[in-house]
Amino acid sequence: MSAEQKISPISNVDDPPRAWQRMLSGRRLDILSPSPEDIDINDIAHGLARVARWNGQTHGPNAFSVAQHSLIVEKICNHKNPAWEKRWYRAALLHDAAEYVIGDLISPFKAAIGDNYRQIEAGLMKAIHLRFSLPETLPGDIRREIKLADQISAYFEATRLAGFIEAEAIRYFGNPDGIAAELHDELSSFEPVSTEEAEQAYLDRIEQLADG
Repeated sequence: MSAEQKISPISNVDDPPRAWQRMLSGRRLDILSPSPEDIDINDIAHGLARVARWNGQTHGPNAFSVAQHSLIVEKICNHKNPAWEKRWYRAALLHDAAEYVIGDLISPFKAAIGDNYRQIEAGLMKAIHLRFSLPETLPGDIRREIKLADQISAYFEATRLAGFIEAEAIRYFGNPDGIAAELHDELSSFEPVSTEEAEQAYLDRIEQLADG
């Protein structure tokens, strides 16, 4: 290449930092100011099926994905709250949906990063809720039940996949009380599935919960 030939820069140094991500659907999602119109369930399912829980530090040939975790949380909510409207199960399935953009950070890292991460996460979740006909802020009782299901799932993930002993898991995630024996047995023996299986299962379940 001659001295006269130069490669044009992608952006100038004076340009503001790029704050959008191009999704496989073709959408450009502004991470700092997300629009519900740029939220697509296929992007969410695809991304969550490829985001590993526990920073990938789990047993088995497949990573344990956020998509599979979300399905388990929704199942726990369904078993514990059979009279819920469909939209609350939908909220449970989408409770970690922002992680298709920002990834799944372990709790100690989130605490170290602080408010910036929380603000971006909250903005994404607001857009996601609006896109899927959910209130921006969930009712307190619904939010508590989803959080409890999240902790129950984390307990079984920790002891089943992530190398925690039972006492340690109880210390950080609580005792998995309040679930039926059948579900307890199922959660004690699950295995991480492939990205393709997790993605399709997530899409199938969100379709089942679409109305209501």
